[in-house]
Amino acid sequence: MRWGAISGDLRLQSFIINLVQKIHVRTKPNAYDVMIGAGLLRRAGREVRRVLPSLDSRVFVITSPNVRRHWGEALEKSLQEARLPYEVLEMHDGEPAKRLHTVEQLADRLVDAKADRRSLLVAFGGGVVGDCAGFLAAIFMRGIPVVQIPTTVVAQVDASIGGKTGVNLRAGKNLVGAFHQPRAVLVDPDILQSLTEREFRSGLFESLKCGVIRDHSLFDFMETNPKKILARNGRTMQRVIADSIRVKADVVSADEKESGLRRILNFGHTIGHALEAATEYSHFLHGEAVALGMMAASHIARDAGLCSAETASRITSATLAYGPLPPVACEVQDVMGRLGADKKTVGGTVHFVLPQKIGKVKISGDVPSGIVHDAVESIRHHA
Repeated sequence: MRWGAISGDLRLQSFIINLVQKIHVRTKPNAYDVMIGAGLLRRAGREVRRVLPSLDSRVFVITSPNVRRHWGEALEKSLQEARLPYEVLEMHDGEPAKRLHTVEQLADRLVDAKADRRSLLVAFGGGVVGDCAGFLAAIFMRGIPVVQIPTTVVAQVDASIGGKTGVNLRAGKNLVGAFHQPRAVLVDPDILQSLTEREFRSGLFESLKCGVIRDHSLFDFMETNPKKILARNGRTMQRVIADSIRVKADVVSADEKESGLRRILNFGHTIGHALEAATEYSHFLHGEAVALGMMAASHIARDAGLCSAETASRITSATLAYGPLPPVACEVQDVMGRLGADKKTVGGTVHFVLPQKIGKVKISGDVPSGIVHDAVESIRHHA
């Protein structure tokens, strides 16, 4: 190789390193960094090597066929350049795959491959892959380390950070799981270019959620720049992703096990999860269900006197700006019946995260059922 090519590569690597942002997540017993940067996938191998549990550790990449087709070569090349022994295990993505049988199948394959307690998993995919691989890491041989490399918006800004892992039961979402913090999270916005329009839009609702619950400037930015964001403008998306991650990191650092503050991250999820369960996880993408849940929660907050009509209207309008959203075809009573199975239900009382103003929310467990019913009915007729 010519010196000019070598020096050019070095300049490129230096440029990439300088552009990488680090956001620290402070959890016990292990703190870790979320690294954000365009082109970061090309140096993923070096970052994985940095957090290996031992020098002779083996790496097991868990991914989906679609992600591997688009980005597997880049990741595997980086692992090879870092001289890491690795194997790739594929699983289906999508909510129907987020079940215990998927985790069991992956565990059997790890055993067949002679994985041990020094092994490290790399979760390389969207939220379903990240949740299943993270849960597997939490329970395989009573716990092995995992690195998250999220490939969707919802996974980059939310699901990969904070250590919540788990799978669904027929009764509801994420009812079986564990807290298991990653060793590192590597976020490369360039990966988002391969997402379909629907997948991309779906993930943006989680960022909008972060703005509503804790960062009014993020909400304001998304409210006024939907065209730039939907066009996947590089700088614009880097800001949205980084600001969303800061919200998630701050909340998780203050409340790792969801005993208090972390519950605000469930804004839109109570009714959103009920919608997913009522449609057997086949009608909505997760972010779409959360978007409808945010609109319903805003309706509840307005009718309960917790927020102004203007605040509720802003949240609904900003949400619809990142649509379209699928129609709500299930019956109101079916959704209402699913609410009792939500993880946020305590002593039979359903708890909602409700906006008071942009950037501030309240957790409420005393919402009259009539108000909830009307809110669910309202999203059945969203424009």
